[in-house]
Amino acid sequence: MIFFTGDTHFGDTRVLRIDRRPFPDMASHDAALIENWNAVVGQDDEVWHLGDFMSVKGGDCADLLGKLNGRKHLIVGNNDPETTTGSEGWESVQHYAEIREGGNHLILCHYAFRTWNQMGKGSINLHGHSHGRLKPAPRQLDVGVDAKGLKPVSLTEILNSGTNTKGSANGM
Repeated sequence: MIFFTGDTHFGDTRVLRIDRRPFPDMASHDAALIENWNAVVGQDDEVWHLGDFMSVKGGDCADLLGKLNGRKHLIVGNNDPETTTGSEGWESVQHYAEIREGGNHLILCHYAFRTWNQMGKGSINLHGHSHGRLKPAPRQLDVGVDAKGLKPVSLTEILNSGTNTKGSANGM
C-alpha cells in the first residue's frame, strides 16, 4: 500500500508553539508521530513524505528513518536541511514527482499549486507546507500531519474524505 504524509517536523520545537500540536515537549511529539506512523504503515508499504521531515536539531536522520516502517520517499520541503536530504534511508529524494496510483495521476510537491499537470484531466495535487490552513480546492489535498490526524494516510482515505478531491474539470 502507498501512504502520504508531510510536515512531521521531527525535532523542531517551533511546531509545538506555531501549530499548537498537543504535546508537552518534542520527545513526546516525536514518539507519538513515530507510533502513529508505524500503526498504519507496514514494513512493505511505501510512504511519500511531502517535505519538512525533520530539523537539523532532531538528531540523526538515518536513525530516525530506521525507526519508521516502509520504503520512504522524500519530496523536499523548505525546512529540509542537507542532513535530511542527504541521509541514507530514503528510496528517493526529489522536489517534485508524478506517480500513478489506483488509476489516479498524482502530482506531489511540498507546495500547493494553483494549476498543475493534467489538472483538466482529473489529476490530483497532494502537498504539505500549509499545515491544514489553506482553503480546500477541488482535487487538491494537504496530506501534512496537521491536516491528517498526525499520521500518514492512504489514497483511499484521501479520496474518501471527499472534501476537496471532487470538482469540475478545471477545478478552480
